[in-house]
Amino acid sequence: MIYLIGSIVLTSYLTLSFKVLQRCQIAVFPAIVFNYITCVITGSIVNGAFPINSSVIQTPWFQWACLMGVLFVSIFNIIGKTTQTLGVAVASVANKLSLIIPVLLSVYLYQETVAGWKAAGVLLALVAVVFTCYAPATPDQMAGKPTAGWVRYWLPLSLFLGSGLLDALINHVQQMYVTDENRNAYLISGFFSAATIGFIILLIQYVRGAIVFRVKDVLAGILIGIPNYFSIWCLVHFLKESPWQSSASIPVNNMGIVLFSSVVAWLLFREKLSKINWMGILLSLIAIYLIAFGDQL
Repeated sequence: MIYLIGSIVLTSYLTLSFKVLQRCQIAVFPAIVFNYITCVITGSIVNGAFPINSSVIQTPWFQWACLMGVLFVSIFNIIGKTTQTLGVAVASVANKLSLIIPVLLSVYLYQETVAGWKAAGVLLALVAVVFTCYAPATPDQMAGKPTAGWVRYWLPLSLFLGSGLLDALINHVQQMYVTDENRNAYLISGFFSAATIGFIILLIQYVRGAIVFRVKDVLAGILIGIPNYFSIWCLVHFLKESPWQSSASIPVNNMGIVLFSSVVAWLLFREKLSKINWMGILLSLIAIYLIAFGDQL
């Protein structure tokens, strides 16, 4: 359970860190790019050396690691665009509702079962996510211009699919290819892919003058990057050693993140939680219990 707790706490830290970036007026995209560079350096230190070489490139999991890196960069940007266009609540719901995708793929690919109380827990988790992340429109949002129809649906749909596929990809690779010997190499390869793509885009923006280099963006990336590496490290360990099937492990992890980050935001950032939000938190606890132990009821 230590890996589950580590994944929940560290991933929640990443989510909450974006609130700090906003308050400190730190540019998000440069911080994200330097975060991935930090992940590569951190992973190499943990691994004892930079693991990517000609033999690693020939492994069957390397292409999946590269795809994971593409999803890392893409999802972060979609989250930012969705948040700016449609609000934090919509982005949070679309991101966390994606837990249903790896659950369905686990049933299809690995013949896992989701029935009875466990199935009820998964359905309850979807309701809990909506309730926990719900926020009424502010007067400024209500007075703003209506969002174009295709954007209103395409952005959250892209976030929903991207986040779900990323969770499913991590789960699939750890089940089929990841071992104790190649775990760090796999993670570093994924982060190296994300760092390479992100740095090229960032360099173009620097050259064009769209973004100005600032040391505080680098420092923010470092403070995000070290926990980010270990959040995925814990997740891969948890999925490998979980006492539950992946169709239960991933929802428990995601719901734990929703629950923990919401409570911490309420305590540290004084975010107001409505009665609907508290109802969502309560439903989250019930959903986690049903998903984890529903087979025993």
